[in-house]
Amino acid sequence: MREKQKKTVKTIKIDLDKCNGCRACEVVCSAFHAKPKYSSNNPARSRIRLIRDPLKDVYLPVYAGEYAPAECAGRSSYVIDGKEYTSCSFCRASCPSRDLFKEPDSGLPLKCDMCEDADDPQKEPLCVQWCITGALTYEEQEVEVEEVAEEGKLGEVELGFEKLVDKFGMQKVLDTMARKLNKG
Repeated sequence: MREKQKKTVKTIKIDLDKCNGCRACEVVCSAFHAKPKYSSNNPARSRIRLIRDPLKDVYLPVYAGEYAPAECAGRSSYVIDGKEYTSCSFCRASCPSRDLFKEPDSGLPLKCDMCEDADDPQKEPLCVQWCITGALTYEEQEVEVEEVAEEGKLGEVELGFEKLVDKFGMQKVLDTMARKLNKG
C-alpha cells in the first residue's frame, strides 16, 4: 500500500480578460534568469511567453511546465474569435517538436521555477509581482498525493546532460567538464 503525503502545489492563475499584452512578465522573468542575475534581458530565456493576436486584442500568458521527451499524439485545433490555434499554442511543455521554452544557447528545456532562489528569495513569482493589471495571481494549495518511486525517471541534471550530449557530442561535453573541474 502506498502512503499518501501532503504536497504544496504552486500555480500561477491567468485571467485572460485582464491581460493587456504589456509583456512585463516576460521582461522581468528573463532578467531574473539572466547570468549574472538582472544583467540582461532576453525574452527567449523567459519562462513565461505571451501568445497574442493584436488585431483582436487577445493576449494569453503561458508559463513553462514539465519537459516532454516526445511529441504529443494529438493536435487539437481551437477557434478563438475566428482565429485557429493548435493545442501546441497553449501547451506549457518543452518538447522535440518546437523551440518554445528552450534555452536559446544550449537547447535545454526551461521550466517555471516560481522564482525560487535561496540567494534572492521572492514571496511570489516576479511575473505576478510585476503584472500591473492583475492578470497573473499566485496560488498555493495543499494536496494529497501518493508517494511514487523516482526510478526510471530522469532528473533535471541527467536530462540536462543528455541534451548537451545530443547537441555537442559526448567528447566535447567531457572535455568542457574536465576544463571546469581543473579551474575550480
